[in-house]
Amino acid sequence: MTTAPEYAAGVAFGDATVRADAFDVMARLVEHHRHTTTDTVADQWREPVRNYTDPEVWEREVQAVHRTRPLPVALSCELPTPGSYKAVEVVGTPLVLTRDRGGELRAMVNSCRHRGGAILPDGTGQTRRLTCPYHSWSYDLAGCLTGVYGEKTFGPVDRSELGLRQLPVAERAGIVFVCLTPGAELDLDAWIDPELFTLLDALELAGCHHWSTRTLDGPNWKLVVDGYLEGYHFASLHRTTVFRTNLSNMAAFDSWGPHQRNSFALRPIAQAVDAPPETWDPRTCVGAIYWLYPGLAIAGGWREQVAVSFVFPGRTWDSSRTEQHILLRREPLDDEERKGADHTRDWFHDVVLDEDYEAGFGIQRGLAAMADQDFVFGRNEPGVQHFHRTLGEHLASGGGERAVRGW
Repeated sequence: MTTAPEYAAGVAFGDATVRADAFDVMARLVEHHRHTTTDTVADQWREPVRNYTDPEVWEREVQAVHRTRPLPVALSCELPTPGSYKAVEVVGTPLVLTRDRGGELRAMVNSCRHRGGAILPDGTGQTRRLTCPYHSWSYDLAGCLTGVYGEKTFGPVDRSELGLRQLPVAERAGIVFVCLTPGAELDLDAWIDPELFTLLDALELAGCHHWSTRTLDGPNWKLVVDGYLEGYHFASLHRTTVFRTNLSNMAAFDSWGPHQRNSFALRPIAQAVDAPPETWDPRTCVGAIYWLYPGLAIAGGWREQVAVSFVFPGRTWDSSRTEQHILLRREPLDDEERKGADHTRDWFHDVVLDEDYEAGFGIQRGLAAMADQDFVFGRNEPGVQHFHRTLGEHLASGGGERAVRGW
């Protein structure tokens, strides 16, 4: 395994509130380093294993959470200019996002209204129009039907009724949110606390240069999420990788409604313990990972290179798909900087796939034999507990059966 990327400072903490928050997090971690402690909650949590394996529970998660909540699906810097598009499948729905000539963002079902053909393959790019490869029906970037091949022989078409299926979409803090239910209300101000939006805005994701996207196939989506939300496993699972830069089992936890941040202690914090606070630099001592429920991780948002991961359930309960993006504060200027960006891309990909997801697949292989048992989440795993508590509350509010022993 190659060496970890350098943790170079990125954002400036220009906002007083953001700066105060960053130094508060670092102060908490300094105290944890002094006493070899970590943020904890009052009790352990027991999560029935069947909640991972029951296809009906999985189906309810998709319907009650992923299809009804504001779902992070893209980054603004993936669609930087008018004419940009992104096509991606999200929990069984083929999406196409476009930025039209006026710069407005659109979200549509990536299915032609003639016979349902996929208009664009998954990926990003630039285009002037959207044309279905099956029968060449074409649409503008707002999804309006503009061309019907052989319309004289096909018969009259009411183009006003046959535009691409529109989905609610919103863009904030450099993140694109979509609701997979047509016509639903998408209220980001009600979904994300203003304080959290202030912190997310300070990450300056919208102004980043998008360097790479890689797709990772993983096990059950909750097994994947569990790994993003705790650093208890760093010393064991990531002994020669993450543990070389991050201390294990030492983190500060914060939450805003269903969303959270886990801030891990980086090794340079050891030098800060006896240094005056005015000399501290949280950007090089704190590994903050913001988690937007149900599945977006922003790692290294205070640094020069940022890793952003979208986690989606797959087509069955035992699969998931992760889009892993590397963002840079600016476009590389020479081969050396490009090589550094590639190194970060490869390192994050290999660690997550070969260590985290391989461990997740190992867990999944044993689930059937443990179907009547519980997983136990420790007091030192507040992020994992918070995620499962939130998910349980959302499913309970929608009715239906689910095993419950954690609350």
